[in-house]
Amino acid sequence: MADKLDAPTTSSTDAGSGPREANSGPKAIIKNVDMSEEMQQESVDIASAALEKYNIEKDIAAQIKKEFDRRHGPTWHVVVGKNFGSYVTHETKHFIYFYVGSLAILIWKS
Repeated sequence: MADKLDAPTTSSTDAGSGPREANSGPKAIIKNVDMSEEMQQESVDIASAALEKYNIEKDIAAQIKKEFDRRHGPTWHVVVGKNFGSYVTHETKHFIYFYVGSLAILIWKS
């Protein structure tokens, strides 16, 4: 069963109207993870902030990577999109793959 973490954001697939309560945006659905609970929540928070700021997947990925490099040192890699395959090698405890709405986000350190 996939873990769920709050992702307080809206996306282009979120068709709500009127005022929204905090944390009422799409939930982050964790698909695969090798990361502490604290860092998982941080990943969702950083991704949510990037999703609020940018609409282009490349820009979202760049913002997430820059923030992870700043907070945790290099070298982080980020893929954001709706349709991709991956097979990566990562440092232990430094990998997360999750969805926010229909957008997949893959973050890992090598």
